[in-house]
Amino acid sequence: MQQQETIQSAIQASINDPKALETLYRKNKSGFQQAFKAVYPAVMENPVAQSWHERLNFQEEEISWGNKYELILLIAGACLTGLIIKIPHLFSLNQETFYSRNLGLAIIPFITLFLAWKKRLTDKKFILPVAVIVASALYINLLPQSPKSDTIILACLHLPIFLWSMFGYTFIGGKLKDATAKINFLRYNGDLVVMSAIIALAGILFTGINFGLFQLTGVDFQPLFENYIVIWGPASIPLFATFLVINNPQLVNKISPVIAKIFTPLVLVTLLGFLVALASTSKNIYQDREFLLTFNGLLIGVMAIIIFSVSEATKTESTKFNLVMLIALSTLTILANGIALSAIGFRLFEFGATPNRLAVLGSNILIFLHLIAVTRQLILLFQNKSGSQQLENSIGYFLPAYSIWTAFVTFILPLLFQFK
Repeated sequence: MQQQETIQSAIQASINDPKALETLYRKNKSGFQQAFKAVYPAVMENPVAQSWHERLNFQEEEISWGNKYELILLIAGACLTGLIIKIPHLFSLNQETFYSRNLGLAIIPFITLFLAWKKRLTDKKFILPVAVIVASALYINLLPQSPKSDTIILACLHLPIFLWSMFGYTFIGGKLKDATAKINFLRYNGDLVVMSAIIALAGILFTGINFGLFQLTGVDFQPLFENYIVIWGPASIPLFATFLVINNPQLVNKISPVIAKIFTPLVLVTLLGFLVALASTSKNIYQDREFLLTFNGLLIGVMAIIIFSVSEATKTESTKFNLVMLIALSTLTILANGIALSAIGFRLFEFGATPNRLAVLGSNILIFLHLIAVTRQLILLFQNKSGSQQLENSIGYFLPAYSIWTAFVTFILPLLFQFK
């Protein structure tokens, strides 16, 4: 009781001092809240007190499930996605060929359609992604049936990335020069991964419960699972995750920064350990093709984590420790990328140009230049010589370049090498 009276007296004495009130609040949040409720009637005319009253009594938004039209569009998109995934089973098509070419086309167009409808995009801004998606579907399915063709395999691998860039174009409303919109798209990608993982875990738990229950009754749940749930379920996750993230940004916007802060030092230690192991083992990145490809996959993953972490860092004021971690990770990745570039250059000079080498070279050069630009801005931000806006610009500036390169590998490279 005496402690409450002490806090009440301190609140009244500091009612015109926001910093002192914040200090009191951080020392004892629950005690402050009770004491403030008691003294508020006496200070309710004070603007600072009114602000604190709103802050302490703010009600978090409930989860929004959209309107009936959104739900209809969502369910229709999920059903159509499942039907497309089911096509090889219905018409006895080669599953490997169909899925390698059409998996991205089964999922991304419906997410793009939902987002365009949600953002009320004009026909002029929506016509480009629609035309590109339709043209991509025709192109990829008209390519020669050559399972050993490197260029066709590369086209199939890069097409979903290119289609995702078209989704990104829809997300930012066609505002290619808006760096903040591009950063918001990157944050959405992080939130989408988190939400998709949560839905996937819930789906696994749901499936496990159903297997157990049906097993008790003696009913064979396996055919239903294999023919429907395993097809419709995973394919619909990105669409449902997008629906939840767009309608409820508050669901994961506190989780993503935490994940970014946790994984940045972990990835830094892992990459450092990997480079030390690389230097101390007999593995030769210049001669071992498979090892080089794996190494490049690692670099792409690390680059994605860096961009995600930096995009989260620009949302709030970063601590010096976080900036040091990001600078260290970016610098180490530049070093690793330099090693990969030298290995690719060596193989090009020694064995000649191939579609795979050119594709990997182009992506590595893009990542290398992007990392240099981002690292430079991180250092300037650490030195207080630049702001978060400049850092955002360094991230967003390169995003269209990745789209252009994936388009080149998907549509031009097969023609240059005559689909070999």
